[in-house]
Amino acid sequence: QLAPENTLMSFQKAVEQKIYGVQADVVLSYDGVPFLMHDKTLRRTTNVEEVFPERAYEHSSMFNWTDLEKLNAGEWFLQNDPFWTASSLSRSDYLEAANQSVCKLADMLEVIKDNTSLILNFQDLPSAHPYYSTYINITLETLLASGIRQQAVMWLPDSERQLVRQIAPGFQQTSGLKLDTEHLREKGIVKLNLRYTKVTNEDVRDYAMANLSVNLYTVNEPWLYSILWCAGVQSVTSDSSHVLRKVPFPIWLMPPDEYHLIWITSDLISFIIIVGVFIFQKWRLGSIRTYNPEQIMLSAAVRRSSRDVKIMKEKLIFSEINNGVEPPDELSLCSENGF
Repeated sequence: QLAPENTLMSFQKAVEQKIYGVQADVVLSYDGVPFLMHDKTLRRTTNVEEVFPERAYEHSSMFNWTDLEKLNAGEWFLQNDPFWTASSLSRSDYLEAANQSVCKLADMLEVIKDNTSLILNFQDLPSAHPYYSTYINITLETLLASGIRQQAVMWLPDSERQLVRQIAPGFQQTSGLKLDTEHLREKGIVKLNLRYTKVTNEDVRDYAMANLSVNLYTVNEPWLYSILWCAGVQSVTSDSSHVLRKVPFPIWLMPPDEYHLIWITSDLISFIIIVGVFIFQKWRLGSIRTYNPEQIMLSAAVRRSSRDVKIMKEKLIFSEINNGVEPPDELSLCSENGF
């Protein structure tokens, strides 16, 4: 997120973050130079439409290295701002990003070879490419000539694995396919590189029991990183290494067993409280005698004392006098008998 993808600057930034490894997509130029490019064409991440407008839709491998060197591979990042981070770059980083070019594999290896692992993938070349049948050999030569430790290279392409084992037996054979453990053992796979949405907790446990490590991509959020960490995932690929490196341990999460225990305990306590309130209310209401409305009215009339009736008479008379109204002679007031 802090530099244009697959540029030398992006790998330098990654190494500064002290990450475990980097991932790169390798393509072979028309004249046999391995370089880094994710897309089949150069349109998204270079200014090829300005420099070579008539060739903008050609496969990136059909360009000679001398032509690739003429392209700018950083301006698109600042203009499109795919991660909304361009404004946060320092002045020097902004200028550096604006002047990035297509990156050679050899230049990238020089940056990472001493302390970083590498997940390596390839683009399929067009059949008309002059190095269509030998591009793996050329890439292997570049890797071995760089001095990078063989154990630091995770070889992802599924083709020509037998050849790769012969030339570089120390490479970690890695699969991008979710296969059963027996099939993976037969192919000599020791690591998997999978999309995080394709893997369950059970898959991670099964692979771990088979001594297979799992790398998941692309994980940019700390909460997702924490969940995968707790699930036992060994590593993740991220565009936000500068964010995830600030997470020294998983964000507070409850293990499944503990969560279930708390949930069940809360349900039991709620059930006991509700039953207790119901029993208390039933006992409380059971101690009160029940009356029908007629009995209640009759009881109130019988229990009213003559003294209360006299007081009501006086209050009514004084209320009429205060309002300037003379009580009529024939006014009937309540008697002790209620008439």
